Amino acid sequence: MSEEELVECSRKTMPLSPISFLEQASTAYGDNISIIFNDNVRFSWRQTHQRCLKLASALVNLGLSHNDNVAALAPNIPALYELHFGVPMAGGVLSALNTQLDVKALALILEQLEPCKIMFVDYQFIDSALKACEILYQRKCKPPHIVLIPRYDLEPSFSVKDIPPGTLNYNELLATGQKDFETLKPSNECNPISVNYTSGTTGILPKGVVYSHKGAYLNSLAAIARFEMKQMAVFLWTVDMFRCNGWCFPWVMPAIGGTNICLRNVSAKSIFDAIHRYKVTHFCGAPTLLDMIANTSSSDQRPLPHRVNATVAGVLPPIHVLNKVSQLGFDVNIGYGMTETYGPFIVRPWNPTSDSEHTKLNYGMSEFMQNVDVKDPKTNESTPCDGKTIGEIVFKGDALMVGYLKNPEATKEAIRDGWYMTGDLGVRQPNGSITMKDRRKDIMYCKGEAVSSLEVEAVLLNHPKVLKAAVVGRCDEYLLESPFAIIKLRKGCSATVEEVIKFCEDHLASHMVPRSVVFGDLPVNSTGKVQKFRIREKIKSENGVTQRNI
Repeated sequence: MSEEELVECSRKTMPLSPISFLEQASTAYGDNISIIFNDNVRFSWRQTHQRCLKLASALVNLGLSHNDNVAALAPNIPALYELHFGVPMAGGVLSALNTQLDVKALALILEQLEPCKIMFVDYQFIDSALKACEILYQRKCKPPHIVLIPRYDLEPSFSVKDIPPGTLNYNELLATGQKDFETLKPSNECNPISVNYTSGTTGILPKGVVYSHKGAYLNSLAAIARFEMKQMAVFLWTVDMFRCNGWCFPWVMPAIGGTNICLRNVSAKSIFDAIHRYKVTHFCGAPTLLDMIANTSSSDQRPLPHRVNATVAGVLPPIHVLNKVSQLGFDVNIGYGMTETYGPFIVRPWNPTSDSEHTKLNYGMSEFMQNVDVKDPKTNESTPCDGKTIGEIVFKGDALMVGYLKNPEATKEAIRDGWYMTGDLGVRQPNGSITMKDRRKDIMYCKGEAVSSLEVEAVLLNHPKVLKAAVVGRCDEYLLESPFAIIKLRKGCSATVEEVIKFCEDHLASHMVPRSVVFGDLPVNSTGKVQKFRIREKIKSENGVTQRNI
């Protein structure tokens, strides 16, 4: 092939972007239902495409420029779904924000996103948005122009007071757009499409993780196989869209012509009801979903009309919860990933027979990553496949973040020689799979042996009286480290330190058994993740912690 032919071939390529999925769906699946919300709100894929075009047109008319940030503070409602297409179709960058953020944290993030010209706010969160904007005023920062997303029909009434003059209404804004608007496609597929914020478990401002059009496109295609999404699947929105853009599912669904079932509030009853009413095939989210399903009243646990695919990522619930959910008719899958990898990139089915050893967090290799490895952090060499040698889990490939927003130092630290350093420690097994051991900052060394806090926590969570547990390393007066556990008991239960210790001794090697146990609430952040750094700080100060050493 001549050089001229190669050049001509390159000119025919188009930048990869997930917004193309919606364009295709409007033709291939035009009459299929795209979104259902509250029974009375239904759109077809043709209508969703037209609404997103009008939204993009209206944003351009408002002055949105190339790569401008657009913030959104809303639950899983149709408007937030449409923003995942309308904003990038107008050349903008979407940042869907955690609805549980406190006002100060919200203001700090908006300040980092500056220039953030527009912020879409659901009526339920307008007070928080206005207070955050007031903080920006005080800091001499220009707050974004707020677009209020009003309540949908049949939703509970919610009083919205003191709306500033000039505040736009989402529906009125949409009406100003043109449905024949020509999408502003990215000139470079590496251009940003969104900014997603980490959970901020280290106690500092969460980092803004920048996703590219190409990365979102590739991860969306990978998710179809990864989550076994068949054509015209029905997806129930139990994972927040502000978490890694809903694990890329807003962009997955038009690619397969499926149906989105939106939920403002998630409960076990709403999950069972949706499965029966809409024939839901898939849902995803935090492992607490499984606890919710297993522990709900028997009246809500109606027999399912078909098996339902449920994927969770995070610290797994006790094995009896997994067994219960499986018996109810759910096929449970376990995901591993993080914000920097667009959510879970390795997903494997949970098997009640082969996964009887609940503490072993094994993950197979992902065919969608160019490289997944475990490396010695000092030598950067791959660890042997012996199931023993601990190293850091690292990734390389196109399905990774572009970097951290306005934080080149953190980006440089996280990506070394093209490898993303996860901060997770693991071992490689002879069959090529990876067993995750712990976070690098959480692993302990007791009596010369590495102790995984995750493995100790998994055993504690299998105690029938334990609801939540967190384990960190604690040094004694001789600087010898041992596991320290904080436990929250289930409602109505009581237990002694001796009882918990004995339970651990029956299931763990002696060096892994906690030497100190306390009962109480666990400190968590806005996403519900335990903030272990706060536990360590409390141990060091020894203020307000009653402990008993065994």
